[in-house]
Amino acid sequence: MKGLILAGGTGSRLRPITHTGPKQLIPVANKPVLEYAVEDLREAGITDVGVVLGHKGREAIQAFLGDGSEFGVDVTYIVQGNPLGLAHAAGCAREFVGDDDFVMYLGDNLLNRGIGRLVEDFESGDYGASIALQGVDDPGAFGIAEVDEAGEVRRLVEKPDDPPSDLALIGIYVFSPAVFDAIEELEPSWRGELEITDAIQSLLDDGLAVRSHVVESWWKDTGKPGDVLEANRLVLSDIDPASEGTVEDGAETRGRIDTRDGAVVESGAVVRGPVSLGRDVTVKEGAYIGPYTSIGPNSTVADTHVENSVIIGDAEIDASERIVDSLVGSGATIASADDVLPDGQRLVVGANSDLKL
Repeated sequence: MKGLILAGGTGSRLRPITHTGPKQLIPVANKPVLEYAVEDLREAGITDVGVVLGHKGREAIQAFLGDGSEFGVDVTYIVQGNPLGLAHAAGCAREFVGDDDFVMYLGDNLLNRGIGRLVEDFESGDYGASIALQGVDDPGAFGIAEVDEAGEVRRLVEKPDDPPSDLALIGIYVFSPAVFDAIEELEPSWRGELEITDAIQSLLDDGLAVRSHVVESWWKDTGKPGDVLEANRLVLSDIDPASEGTVEDGAETRGRIDTRDGAVVESGAVVRGPVSLGRDVTVKEGAYIGPYTSIGPNSTVADTHVENSVIIGDAEIDASERIVDSLVGSGATIASADDVLPDGQRLVVGANSDLKL
């Protein structure tokens, strides 16, 4: 079985963060979202991985993954070009996949418990596909599956006015090669895209069985700033912290503190976990780093209260302020302005920004 990670798309819902980099490399608990997908494939025994790239961000993704050897996989890059839908992206990988079954994994997704059970469900019978589902509160906003008592899919409906269930497709699938013939026959939807739900429905119409796998633990699509922050909270809640950095005498720490090589919590600083401090991060005297915060490499925080936030990296923060529920891009500088004294700030800050608060 092969793996296919879709890493195209423009990341429009994450602008301005994605003006300067692909959404799949935004870190959650100081690890790019894309790396979680690679790990899930590897842990399911899948090491031959294709990565579908769009026009934007391809060089950064290739620089990060390389040939895949650092991550225990063998990576092949496939260029989709213009984003014409998930089914179009899958179809671009036909030569790579060949006659093998394959897992298709949207590169901005995060799963708590991996994909092992999904793969096992597919391999347990003669299926054209297996799809990961999760119950949602607003099924009208998703592709929805109608499933029988045996867990087999009866039909799929995209963003239905009258949903047949609350089980939404979450963006992780296992396919047999039969899906490529289905994709070849598709017509663009009203969005002008080739829809993967239409391809799966075509498999059903052709008499192939489609298995469902309901994800009971958490799943996150990290397509918006709030989703990134929530994913960061969820991952930090379960983190197994490393202790590679230095906590000086006189620093106050509590809870799980993940510190990478070169990170320093100086005397007089306060850190309340769960928190992740990346490589060469310095938390200076007078700074407070509160729960559910990740600070990326080569950043410095001084005289600032930061809580429930993701600082991507290479940031300089010295603001005498409260920064909460914020996503701060790479290379940002945040400092105080003498004439503004708010109780707290909510920020989505693009890369290389220079703010005065």
